[in-house]
Amino acid sequence: MTRQPGGSHDPRMERQVPEALDEFQRLEREPEFRVDLERVRFSPYFSRMSAVTQVISQSGAGLAVHNRLTHTVKVTAVARAIAVSLAADAGERGRLVERLGGCNPVVVQAAASAHDLGHPPFGHLGEQALDRLARDRFGLVEGFEGNAQSFRILTRLDEYDRAGAGLNLTAAVRAAVLKYPWEREEGDLWTGGLDRPRGLTPRMPGEGAAKFSTYSLDREDFLQARAAHPAIAPLQQTVECSVMDIADDVAYSLHDLDDFYRASLLGHAAVSAEFRTWRRDRSVLAAMSTEELQRSARVPGRGLESLRRRLIGKDSWIADDDAFGESVARIQADVVDGLLAVPFDGSLEADRGLAVFMSRWVSRLQRSVVVHADPPVRSGHVSLDTGAWHDVAVLKFLQERFVLHRPDLAVYQRGQATILERLVDALAAWLDDPHDVRRAPRRLLDLVTLAHDDYDALPGDASAYRASASDRRRVAEGRGIIDYVASLTDAQAVSLASLISGASERLWDAGQGL
Repeated sequence: MTRQPGGSHDPRMERQVPEALDEFQRLEREPEFRVDLERVRFSPYFSRMSAVTQVISQSGAGLAVHNRLTHTVKVTAVARAIAVSLAADAGERGRLVERLGGCNPVVVQAAASAHDLGHPPFGHLGEQALDRLARDRFGLVEGFEGNAQSFRILTRLDEYDRAGAGLNLTAAVRAAVLKYPWEREEGDLWTGGLDRPRGLTPRMPGEGAAKFSTYSLDREDFLQARAAHPAIAPLQQTVECSVMDIADDVAYSLHDLDDFYRASLLGHAAVSAEFRTWRRDRSVLAAMSTEELQRSARVPGRGLESLRRRLIGKDSWIADDDAFGESVARIQADVVDGLLAVPFDGSLEADRGLAVFMSRWVSRLQRSVVVHADPPVRSGHVSLDTGAWHDVAVLKFLQERFVLHRPDLAVYQRGQATILERLVDALAAWLDDPHDVRRAPRRLLDLVTLAHDDYDALPGDASAYRASASDRRRVAEGRGIIDYVASLTDAQAVSLASLISGASERLWDAGQGL
């Protein structure tokens, strides 16, 4: 929503004008983009990511695994390399990028640095838990979504120099953060046929889009950012956002492999059996019914066959049986029978070998970028080519099949979800206590006040929130509580849940930083 600056004139507010920018204008404005980048990097929300789970909690794993910040640093490095290549391209690819609005490497770096700011404690498990609590406990029909929370932080919650203006970033950077450029309700309004943009499909009928990048509270900032990119179609990422999104996929698919290889979680025998069996029995597996495949899901080869069918079913615009087979063969040779065949022993030689392997794969994927003038609905203007796209899908499968589905990890994550449930319920009870609400954490009270202001500013016909005054109070308090809990680190969430339940005797550990 529009928030006018107070005091003297601020030229940064002029950055929200909607007209398209030619290359000369974009170069002139590069210092402003660098201001954006530094505002993101100096944000306390950015620092917080060093203590937030990426996939597996550092404290739970007892290992030096990636966290949200180290993941973000690597996404930024990959994204910058791709953006520099596109910006320097003097051929048809480069001219197409310019017609679509350009690809400024600093804008891409700022977006990559900001893309995960909204992720809550405990990784994707925390995101799912807060989404459920927001909808069931408070009646927040938009629930919680990490990407939408990132945008809310940038435009509203993380104040730089004046109340209500967020970090006051340029439209270019704000648009580049919008990986899923729609609101949740768009998932129920789609009329474009079976093929939908990635993330627009509801998890359950009537629940809206599974992934989205803005809450209705922040719609005006969203519209301003999108208006500055007239060459980009509705529901489509900007070029700079597409680059950030690709870099996120590349970094995620490889650095989790790094973590799990170091932790010896990817047993060579089991992984090798999966790949060898699928390649040997490929035609037999393809002839199996879906029911038969599901009944024998843990048998080697079935996982890759299920992945092949899922890709063909969802992404017919690029998924290809021959390309999938080539990717499986390539990863079997280089990853399974190459990297994983030699257990990681912590030696300097092992470190060197892993570093060379990662560098080779990152470079290959960075070089595999293509640009589309009119991309399929499930792709961006910038994407990986067919071979690299399948490689990333198979690399992600390795982690999902052999690590993320482990029962011991599931037990641990269910415990983390319980922590968030206890914390949300306790904070809600505190705000409902008229005798003690004034002693609640100051930041929590501030965030509830912001949410009240934002809901009051919504137009009367906002479909998701046609509510009585009491209902609006409930959803505003709920949004403030969810904003607060989502801003905690893993350790802060555990500590606060213990303190507020009376289980901890360490009275002063939380301090005034709550």
